[in-house]
Amino acid sequence: MSNDKPTIAVQLYSLRHLSDSFEEVAAAAAEAGYEGVELIFLPDHTGEQAKAILERHGLQTVSAHVPYHALAGDFAGTVAFHRAVGNDCLILPMPDPAVREAATADAWRAFGQTLDGLGRRCRDEGMRLGYHNHAFEMDEFDGARAIDWVLENADAENLFWEPDMAWITDGGARPLELLQKYAGRCPHIHAKDLAPAGENEDQMGLADVGYGTLDWDAIIPACRAAGATCYVVEHDLPKEPVASVRRSREFLESRAALM
Repeated sequence: MSNDKPTIAVQLYSLRHLSDSFEEVAAAAAEAGYEGVELIFLPDHTGEQAKAILERHGLQTVSAHVPYHALAGDFAGTVAFHRAVGNDCLILPMPDPAVREAATADAWRAFGQTLDGLGRRCRDEGMRLGYHNHAFEMDEFDGARAIDWVLENADAENLFWEPDMAWITDGGARPLELLQKYAGRCPHIHAKDLAPAGENEDQMGLADVGYGTLDWDAIIPACRAAGATCYVVEHDLPKEPVASVRRSREFLESRAALM
């Protein structure tokens, strides 16, 4: 585990409702005090265009969420885009829709094997492949959670995990247990919080990091022990996007000693 200070970045999905302009979304991330960003899918930009926009706002890409269809259907183009941006960390934010529709252990197992192959191809190109969970990967099939079937059917060198703390909890699992189980395989963490039951219903029941129900004073050391080097702030539907991600960043920075 590195002793370097972990990076605190923002998933640009949190700011998507501010504007259809990537330039303006990037400007908002900088306004909120970030230097690192996790990219959203940008099919209308070249890698060079995206990099130029980020550089104008003093931003660097720490990782990117890449749809399964883009990686599986246009592997070479996806790699070329991210090489141009200067990003070597590709993360699937959702599974192949057919896997979730099938909802069986065999489907999740086969998907893990598919990601193992894609991850090997990414490594051959000097890139890393990760997987980000939602709540439904906490569902059990044949005695194991969907996320277990995925991760246990892909070599750790070919696939890392970006655990989303709020969705793990919302799915009925325990973040500390899963962080311990997959220690060494969680370099990036999605920092997201859940509001108390019945609150923030117009925000998908989510809260700014540190202002919800998750115990970050326990979670952050567990993330550190699991090898976390980057905390990516995300709120899927904040009422005030810039203020929300700024508050989350400030909270995490206030807990820097735990990192």
